Amino acid sequence: MADESGLFAAETTVLGVGNVILRDEGFGVRVAEYLAAHYDFPESVQIVDGGTLGIELTQFVTGTRRLLVIDSINGQAAPGTLFRFEDDAVMEHFQDKISAHEVGIQDVLALLAVTGKKIPEVVVIGAQPYDIEAGVELSEKMRALVPEMARRALAELAAWGIAPAEKRGGSVDYTAVAEAAAREREG
Repeated sequence: MADESGLFAAETTVLGVGNVILRDEGFGVRVAEYLAAHYDFPESVQIVDGGTLGIELTQFVTGTRRLLVIDSINGQAAPGTLFRFEDDAVMEHFQDKISAHEVGIQDVLALLAVTGKKIPEVVVIGAQPYDIEAGVELSEKMRALVPEMARRALAELAAWGIAPAEKRGGSVDYTAVAEAAAREREG
């Protein structure tokens, strides 16, 4: 449902971010794709592939009450380390970041706060990458973390009273999903 500005204001937004052409940097996007492929979400929940969008993310999150960001997180920890930040720790986490999409998220959250549209609940979850070399597929070890991160995302949603239904069968072909998304953007 669009708000008075014409923007879609889902009550809850799951936002996968990252650069999918830098292998594990695209982890958040891949987890969002996994969730969309394996679960049916209520209409009050939107799953967004935020990729490396910056301030443009504002149109997807303005008006949302709960935001779950899934990302590849450089926390200066061992590869595969899992992270979770909420509330004030989210802005602290993004203060030190240099990647464009992380700066973009920080800008979006700050803009919404100054304009009186602050998102009441924000949680960021993610994992320390193993490999950020060029390539569209996650490293084997990072790919193995996708179901665990999806489980953690579902736990966050459950804490907000959201229980998506599991879809029957199927698996995710990340290359096909990425190619379909690219065709959709071009079309």
